[in-house]
Amino acid sequence: MEKETIPTCVDCGTQNCKYKDRTYPDFCPTENLKEEDRQWALERYDEGRNREIMIASAEVEYEGYCQWIRVQEIMEFARKIGAHRIGIANCIGLIREARIFARILRANGFEAYSVICKVAGQPKTSMGIPAQCESIGAAMCNPILQARLLNEAHTDLNVVIGLCVGHDSLFYKYSDAYVTTLVTKDRVTGNNPTAALYTADSYYRKKFFGGK
Repeated sequence: MEKETIPTCVDCGTQNCKYKDRTYPDFCPTENLKEEDRQWALERYDEGRNREIMIASAEVEYEGYCQWIRVQEIMEFARKIGAHRIGIANCIGLIREARIFARILRANGFEAYSVICKVAGQPKTSMGIPAQCESIGAAMCNPILQARLLNEAHTDLNVVIGLCVGHDSLFYKYSDAYVTTLVTKDRVTGNNPTAALYTADSYYRKKFFGGK
């Protein structure tokens, strides 16, 4: 017996939270929002540099809308928040891309500081990772150490380039600096994970939805 699906924002067809001239559906989080939750979120923007980051983000979105590529957006955002030393947490499989990005940063007046995912060369089995996982490489990825070393380097902003699913989660958790992502790794689609979404109703239909 299938469980009942609880509708959320992906099931909304009006997007009235953006347009303000339509009708909210009954299940809309905005329509059913508790005032204490709204206030809690607004108060968080007064913590640390959150309001500054939020304003800089909105300005970058506006100024470069449909004009700037993400590399440029990151540099413009970094300038707005006064970030000079840019940390790069990259996958070893995307070392070429990380090198290119570092070169671009340096050519534009930034300092680039990279820590690769395999730093320390810790064997996977030493962490309890199954031995068969070493067939694609004996050394474990070490996102917590990546974050610690970038923290010790006092980076102003960290950029993720291709960390694995889950490894990126740990990096985000332990990074002291704010983090943004330049590349999301997807080995099958050439690091373009949205390709599978765009073809979910054609080439990937059977893979995602079975015989439906």
